[in-house]
Amino acid sequence: MTDLLAAAYPWIKTGHILSFVAWMAGMFYLPRLFVYHAERAEKGTELDRTFQIMERKLLKLIMTPAMISTWIFGGLLISTGVVDWSQGWPWVKAAAVLAMTGMHGWLSKRLKEFAAGTNTRAGRSYRIANEVPTLLLLLIVVAVVVRPF
Repeated sequence: MTDLLAAAYPWIKTGHILSFVAWMAGMFYLPRLFVYHAERAEKGTELDRTFQIMERKLLKLIMTPAMISTWIFGGLLISTGVVDWSQGWPWVKAAAVLAMTGMHGWLSKRLKEFAAGTNTRAGRSYRIANEVPTLLLLLIVVAVVVRPF
């Protein structure tokens, strides 16, 4: 099995990177949609319903499958034996990916609040939340590419 994973390594790595890029695109865009939803759409209006459709489709059809495939491809990469867990960088990356997954869950809860008409957060809250994926992305890329730890 290890030989098969080693032979497939470039494809697994490609799948991991593409999945992560798709996930990140959604992680950047969904909080931005929430900003406009909170600031411009009154509950029960056509605009409110339009935002809800956009947000739900982004989360369910793009972000969540991309997150799951990022985890699967990441697990397969780890299974190839290329990660040296005695170094600090994989632990930093793992912690940042767990934090990104937590952020994904937080956004999912906010989507449910908008759907129920119970959102109490202002656009400013979502603007601040929009910075979290950026910081985590920076941490992940530096940890993997520069490996300063």
